[in-house]
Amino acid sequence: QAVVDFERLSEHAGAFQGHDVGFCCLGTTRAKAGVDGFVRVDRDYVAQAAELARAGGCRHFVLQSSQGANQHSKFLYLRVKGEVENLVQAVGFDHCTILWPAVLLCKRQESRPMEWLVQKFLGVVARVFPTAYSVPVETVARAMVASVLRPGEGKVEVLENAAIHELGKA
Repeated sequence: QAVVDFERLSEHAGAFQGHDVGFCCLGTTRAKAGVDGFVRVDRDYVAQAAELARAGGCRHFVLQSSQGANQHSKFLYLRVKGEVENLVQAVGFDHCTILWPAVLLCKRQESRPMEWLVQKFLGVVARVFPTAYSVPVETVARAMVASVLRPGEGKVEVLENAAIHELGKA
């Protein structure tokens, strides 16, 4: 495990050397970091980490993005997620897996009342439609690992929420 300063990530290039696979779940919220901070963390840090990983020998990069990511979206969150997907793909990994989870079900240390309410509601909905609107973070983590153990066809593979659920069972 290496602790890096993302503001000076290039100074930590050695931490990215000698790894075949890279996993990235980095992200923040606009409420926590502001618009500029959100873009810096969710796009710029991720893209720079991907570049350093590729330069260090990484061949397969696994990126947690978001359902609905689209570089042309009018919504900042989805636009930034779409932009970073394109930047990561342009790095030139042998294989790139992008996960598009729906609402992540998890316990957080900080208080997010609206997210808590949505998670409670979706927890009930998930009993009827288990793969439609949400996914537990543990399922996403298992799917990320499984995507490396049995990589899909082609250079880029996008796993939507139902596929994340299926792969996360493995």
